[in-house]
Amino acid sequence: MQDATRRTFLPLLGLGVSLMAGLATAEEEAPPTPQAVMREARRSVLPDGIEKAEAVRIGGIDQWISVRGRHRDNPLLLFLHGGPGFTSLPSSYFYQGEWEEFFTVAHWDQRGAGKTHALNAPDKVRPTLTMDRMVADAEEVVGYLRKTYGKKRIVLVGHSWGTVLGVKLAQRHPEWFDAYVGISQVVDIPRNEALGYEATLKAARADGNAKAVAELEALAPYPDPKDAARQLANLPKERRWLSRYESYNWRDRSWHGADVWRFSPDVSEKDLQARDEGLDASFVALWGAISQVDFTPVKRFACPMFFFHGRHDLTTSARLIEPWYDTLQAPSKKLVWFEDSAHMVHEEEPGKVLVRLVQDVLPLTRGK
Repeated sequence: MQDATRRTFLPLLGLGVSLMAGLATAEEEAPPTPQAVMREARRSVLPDGIEKAEAVRIGGIDQWISVRGRHRDNPLLLFLHGGPGFTSLPSSYFYQGEWEEFFTVAHWDQRGAGKTHALNAPDKVRPTLTMDRMVADAEEVVGYLRKTYGKKRIVLVGHSWGTVLGVKLAQRHPEWFDAYVGISQVVDIPRNEALGYEATLKAARADGNAKAVAELEALAPYPDPKDAARQLANLPKERRWLSRYESYNWRDRSWHGADVWRFSPDVSEKDLQARDEGLDASFVALWGAISQVDFTPVKRFACPMFFFHGRHDLTTSARLIEPWYDTLQAPSKKLVWFEDSAHMVHEEEPGKVLVRLVQDVLPLTRGK
């Protein structure tokens, strides 16, 4: 009986020793970083999935393009980030995961921005940061994606500054796009800046914030149509207080996504530093041209047009989109209001953005 008992328990004892040894080894190993956990959790495991990030030669320089999706046959969607220079890649994992079930999603770090900024000598790139060159780059990126992934047409999504590029592409090449989606759409920058300034000053007065009121009043006239250099110099001062009273996010004015960026599986601290550097350089180089953008004379598009706008957006004023939208003619069009959002619609209401993309935009891509 004792021999039988010994034969039964010795293997169990051996298993227990092995388990304890394994636990000891695991305890000695450093725990995975949040970035590594996220990277593994969203790793593509389907045979026809796409998970590709690389430098591509665009406009004579290396530019970073990331493409992700569950199924290669899904429609292709290109997201044009804002800024200029404010790349979307650091936060994309936060809102994009479910998009990848329906679309193959491409992010492009534009000339002078993020990973693209880090890939190239800034002194070489800085003189090329012009509106015309940015549009030409966008055209090349769309051409590269269409050819590489075998798509006659794609879905084009722009956010903020990205909507400037997006509208220009939709005007020039409607045959390339199943649909255009403008998130926080730019309409009329001179009027937009005036409305944002007025709303911020009004909010500061209502708040009894004497410091904000004094600093904002010192900027008048804002914007200054006669002095582009003064307008650029005053922009950060105005944005400081606009962000205090709008914060780009409506749900929580203290939330700016910094922790989301730091935990991103797609970027490093060095990449985030490059984004900050590129953001500063891009604004200086491009603001003169951006400050003159006015799409109100544009009335006709030859591809379907969608607009997703936060009801509380002061950065691209919510007061401007509807009057312009009402004048537009397109094969189909739709304006969707996001009642719990300011400027960062896709981060504040990601579920509703997904629903609208799937219900309104996806049907336009099928069979093409």
